[in-house]
Amino acid sequence: MNSSVTRTGVTPADFDAIMREKVPFVGDMDVRTESLSGDTAILRLPFKERYLRPGNVVTGPAIFALADIALYAVAWLVVPKADLAVTTEATVHFLSGAKPGDLIAEAKILKAGRRLLIAECHIRSAVDDSLCAHVIGTYAMPPAEK
Repeated sequence: MNSSVTRTGVTPADFDAIMREKVPFVGDMDVRTESLSGDTAILRLPFKERYLRPGNVVTGPAIFALADIALYAVAWLVVPKADLAVTTEATVHFLSGAKPGDLIAEAKILKAGRRLLIAECHIRSAVDDSLCAHVIGTYAMPPAEK
């Protein structure tokens, strides 16, 4: 389910390559961008045993990392080179334990201004489609190039 080119020209493959190169931690997680289109990004976190915590659920830091990466992806939908976009605020609501398995993040832009981008992200279990977390985040956007 790979969508083609976004309005900024960044493709899912481009974003994945950018993350591997510029944010090696994300490359280590093996997060994969499934779709970038319009104002939405869909990413997948492939399951790894090391993401489990007691209770046999995926740990919160892995869930939040996926959400933050997905929110960063939507910044790339607005700015063709969003390297300098940074998280300035995030609110995480963990809604249910994520069963062992892949996680899917769907991030959507709520408001894109010149300096701030506000977006939300839903994290779902690929095992049973349950909603595991809801995240609202604000990104400070890089200044426009002149």
